[in-house]
Amino acid sequence: MQFNGIYVPIITPFNDDFSINEAGFAAIIEGVISSGMQGIIVGGTTGEYYALDKAERVRTFTLAKEAIGGRVPLIAGVGALRTEDAVYFAQQANKVGVDCLLLGTPYYAIPTSEELVSHCLAVERATDLPIMLYNFPDRTGAPLDEVCIEQLSVRPNFCAIKESSGDINRLHLLASRFPHIQLSCGTDDQALEFFAWGAQSWVAGAANFLPKEHYALYHACAVEHDFVKGRKIMEALLPLMQTLEQGGKFVQGIKYGCQLEGMTAGPVRKPLQDMNNELKREFEVTVRTVKSTIAQICNYSTDA
Repeated sequence: MQFNGIYVPIITPFNDDFSINEAGFAAIIEGVISSGMQGIIVGGTTGEYYALDKAERVRTFTLAKEAIGGRVPLIAGVGALRTEDAVYFAQQANKVGVDCLLLGTPYYAIPTSEELVSHCLAVERATDLPIMLYNFPDRTGAPLDEVCIEQLSVRPNFCAIKESSGDINRLHLLASRFPHIQLSCGTDDQALEFFAWGAQSWVAGAANFLPKEHYALYHACAVEHDFVKGRKIMEALLPLMQTLEQGGKFVQGIKYGCQLEGMTAGPVRKPLQDMNNELKREFEVTVRTVKSTIAQICNYSTDA
């Protein structure tokens, strides 16, 4: 599987009683597709997978498959603390007919490199689907280190990695030592650097509500190879990325951004809590500034 463009880890919209808003879920997907994004990820951190029970997680796979209807690739997040659960989600995703798996490392357990390899291989053996590895040690405490990548990269199904460590040296390592593993940006405020080092895809949570602006950076850097323009777009995006990544309200910010664009997002599930009114006002100003600035850089209307 080839990864090119923006892959959107979609939110899971909830009703006021915190049940999944299935109509809203389908509408989010339709909006992502109509905006021209290249793929959809369901069951990622942005989708609050950790707050869904097993049946709900599988249900989101089915809902996404039905809503997409084969128009863009569907990637299912199957990360879990227990290997048995990750295998189960992979098998269920395969039955639904997804195109690829997103496999993060088990959180809290802090497995060794050898144990991580065993975990990943167990998931790979459960299906014959391509797998995008997901390295986010700040969230899981379990980094996919060089030893893991070396052992997994010889297996053809492990074809990509979403790198979210924030460590620029990891970017250099992956790009230079493992060119056969497709590199996908998972650290939003380093997107420019990822593209400069050859990444051809970006898993971008804020593309749920700002797809045009995210695609503008991707197109400038990965398609036009115009890094002067890319730096200008990146500079415009950075305040939003810093608010999301460093403000402690990442999922809440994504959901509120969707609301600002007229989408149904609903609340976040506990233990998270929604943004207060002051944060919402600040966020709204940031979003409005990002949109207008990038529209000027790219010479298009914010209504286009």
